Amino acid sequence: MERVKQFFKIEEPYRFEWNDLRCLATIANVVLIMFFGLSIAWFGLGIAIVGLIKDFTSDRHINGILMHLAGIALNIYFLILYYGA
Repeated sequence: MERVKQFFKIEEPYRFEWNDLRCLATIANVVLIMFFGLSIAWFGLGIAIVGLIKDFTSDRHINGILMHLAGIALNIYFLILYYGA
């Protein structure tokens, strides 16, 4: 464990961030799409939209904005595939 801490330069104890929760929800979205199909993309679209709103209102990091825009585009693509348009 010490090697991991040294590699990632972790020097302080863990503290919860909202990105941790969004990360878990995104992983759940991927697993649910794999098991239940593309209709679950609505869940991923919601996660990405909430993340984008949070990025614009508080975080204001370009990497977060781009990541959530990519998630929105991907989930919209999945929904287009699902509904056959």
